[in-house]
Amino acid sequence: MPELQSRAAAQSVVAATGKRKTSVARVRMKLGTGQILVNGRTLEEYFPRETLQLQARQPLEAANVAGTFDVHANLSGGGIAGQAGALRHGIARALEKTDPTLRPVLKRNGFLTRDARKKERKKYGQRGARARFQFSKR
Repeated sequence: MPELQSRAAAQSVVAATGKRKTSVARVRMKLGTGQILVNGRTLEEYFPRETLQLQARQPLEAANVAGTFDVHANLSGGGIAGQAGALRHGIARALEKTDPTLRPVLKRNGFLTRDARKKERKKYGQRGARARFQFSKR
């Protein structure tokens, strides 16, 4: 585990925001036992899919601090996949605030980059964003 720069700063609660598609994760992190609570429920309870649980834990494992911080997150908007991505982004931002020396590791793994992909808007005169109405020759 990398040595934290300031234990006093780590003792206080660090807040960060993560986003993905239309989901927003408001994350509060402090030194603890590694418990992750999402909207008052455990991570396993909130995200039943193993892949989403792994995605949410990625920044903690990449920084070798899994089991060191308690994470409390409020998630809103979007679906569960977008919310898991938002949680990952929020945890990574909070880790960076806690210990700036973790930035290169988090940046290299792409956890600090906000995924800008969103749903493309439907265009008028078309069935969807790209799909056209069915063409009838006669």
